Amino acid sequence: MLVIIGFATVIFCVFGGFLMEGGHLAVLIQPIEMLIIFGAAGGGLVTSSSAPLLKLIVAQVLGALKDKGVSKQEYMDLILCLYEVIKTAKANPMSLEAHVEKPDQSAIFSKYPSVVHNHHAIHFLCDTLKVQISSPMNPYDLEDLMNGDIKTMHDEELKAPASMAKTADAMPGLGIVAAVLGIVITMGKLSQGKEVIGHSVGAALVGTFLGVLLAYGFMSPLAVKMEAIVVEHGKLLDIIKVAVLAYAKDCSPKVCVEFARRTIPLDVRPDFDEVDKATSSLKAAA
Repeated sequence: MLVIIGFATVIFCVFGGFLMEGGHLAVLIQPIEMLIIFGAAGGGLVTSSSAPLLKLIVAQVLGALKDKGVSKQEYMDLILCLYEVIKTAKANPMSLEAHVEKPDQSAIFSKYPSVVHNHHAIHFLCDTLKVQISSPMNPYDLEDLMNGDIKTMHDEELKAPASMAKTADAMPGLGIVAAVLGIVITMGKLSQGKEVIGHSVGAALVGTFLGVLLAYGFMSPLAVKMEAIVVEHGKLLDIIKVAVLAYAKDCSPKVCVEFARRTIPLDVRPDFDEVDKATSSLKAAA
């Protein structure tokens, strides 16, 4: 929602100011200029990207428009899921195998849809636990393993906002391309009078205007938002990492999730009593 509000503010201020100065919006409607700018930008993006990256860009743009950050409840669900998983592993490590082999059919994971639907998080957790079940590692080696996995996923996810940012950087230049082509056309109208020349030059300058506006008013902020969401979702992996490391150091389930809780950003972090009450409720239900 904030992204939509931000875009609406840009549009209102830029075009509202233009109208207040006596401008006419019809002058800014130049379909050919838009075709040149958007077509060149889209072609460049397709040329520089792979098919999976293009899908990732579309998914992250839609996610940014919907402002799909991580809510406090999603963090709480992950904490509780980790608590149940670690408690089960403490009681009998081999009983955890069925859960991590098929998490979509697990009685534990099925309680927490937000965890199951986060494919990166669920695969990261399950793959790490598979290693610990089949061939336990010391905490230091396990941390290196998880850090490498997190870095790989993080770098992959950041390719989309990086591509968006590079495209945004190219937009002013593409606007100039559209403007230059408009000036070239204008040169052929020098004998048609000042009014025709003025209209043609104005249409050409709209290309520069659109390129700069799209770059700095829309695409660059969108790229920043995409990156922020990637970083926010990456925090889930850090939370899983510290909980699993605490488990590998033979901490109790409640201590493991306390390590995890303190990794959550402050503005959405559940307090100690909330987590303690929730985990105690799980224990009583069991």
